[in-house]
Amino acid sequence: MIDFTRRATGRLEQHPLRFRLNNEIHARPPVALEDPQLISYLAITHRGVSAREELDHLRELGQAFAKPLPETEGEHLILDLDTFRLKWERHTEFSSYTFFRAPRAGDDPTRGALSAVSQEWIANIPGSLLVSTHIELRSAAEVPPATVMKQLSAASSRQLVASQVADGAAWVFTDFLLTDGWSRFMVIDSSLTARQAGRTVQRLLEIETYRMTALLAFPVAKEVGALLTRAEGELADLMDQMGGDGNPGDERDLLSRLTRLAAEVERSVARSTYRFGAAAAYYRLVEQRIDELREQRLTGLPTIREFMDRRLAPAMSTCAAIARRQEDLSGRVARNSQLLRTRVDIELQRQNQELLAQMNRRARLQLRLQQTVEGLSVVAITYYASQLVNYMAKGAKGLLGPLTPEVITAVSIPVIAGVVALGLKRMHRLLAEDEDGH
Repeated sequence: MIDFTRRATGRLEQHPLRFRLNNEIHARPPVALEDPQLISYLAITHRGVSAREELDHLRELGQAFAKPLPETEGEHLILDLDTFRLKWERHTEFSSYTFFRAPRAGDDPTRGALSAVSQEWIANIPGSLLVSTHIELRSAAEVPPATVMKQLSAASSRQLVASQVADGAAWVFTDFLLTDGWSRFMVIDSSLTARQAGRTVQRLLEIETYRMTALLAFPVAKEVGALLTRAEGELADLMDQMGGDGNPGDERDLLSRLTRLAAEVERSVARSTYRFGAAAAYYRLVEQRIDELREQRLTGLPTIREFMDRRLAPAMSTCAAIARRQEDLSGRVARNSQLLRTRVDIELQRQNQELLAQMNRRARLQLRLQQTVEGLSVVAITYYASQLVNYMAKGAKGLLGPLTPEVITAVSIPVIAGVVALGLKRMHRLLAEDEDGH
């Protein structure tokens, strides 16, 4: 059957991404864990840091333990260094380093699984630290859950968050607070398989990581909220001024101010849209991972879901509300800008109509002046032409018989005037035809 499939698919051209896409759903599997186990986790934001730089740093760690770095086509690998294992994954905004180590006598309890790792190497990991977490995985036979609850409740005034997970196969204890820069979880294994234990630990680490990456939007929301409050007040003032009577110069000034406000709001939208969208996506992942834990409540103690609903959900609701408020303000500024621009355009059209009317009046006045001048021209031409006729008649009076020069001149005047008038009328007609032709 396998050979047949190979022969059948061998005739087809393979999509260049087929195997990569298929392998993607099998990537980053949880590490199977046997208790007792110490897990230390670092999430490092890698803005400005390339995957090659991170791999070079991992290669230095492997060389220190005489272990070559495994080949990797993706952005994840597991490095087994005998005394501990390191799982590295590169995500969109951060890279995660998860260290696994069985506890040994003489370990520094504050360093978790990092006891075997050089502090200098840890300090030189490229990027900025966002999440640091220690998880201690113990069996219920070694560490009874009731004893852990009693010790944690008595040792600290902090609120303990605890629940049974994996349908009662394990207990999880934490307070989600940082002690010496680390958050801590205690996982008590009652009947987990090695893969279940690995999945449970991975879910806890993802909850802690996605909780923090989602909260990256909260400071942005506060900053944007202050800007929106100021912008909304300024928009209200501009609308009040727009509603009053003002001259065109005032409206153009309002339009300029409104355009500046629109640019400011759109700049804020461009800078914060990704962060708000990412926060919503990370928050959904937090809720999904909590669902996968399948929590059961312990009497008198809040579960992880209750803690997130009380502490994380309000911050995410604030971010979502600020994002909606920002989009709404952007739309209102755009609508008001269009309204004011329409008013300015109407005023400009009115001014243009007045200007055209003035030009029409001036054109009619010029036409009347031209007609007056043309009338005077006919008179002038007729006068001078009649004088020429008079001179000619006087010179030929001996040939004219009974007609005197005065009579000839008088008779020529209407003839000359008619010819000149017809000539002007013909010239006007030719000019009009020429204008129509163009």
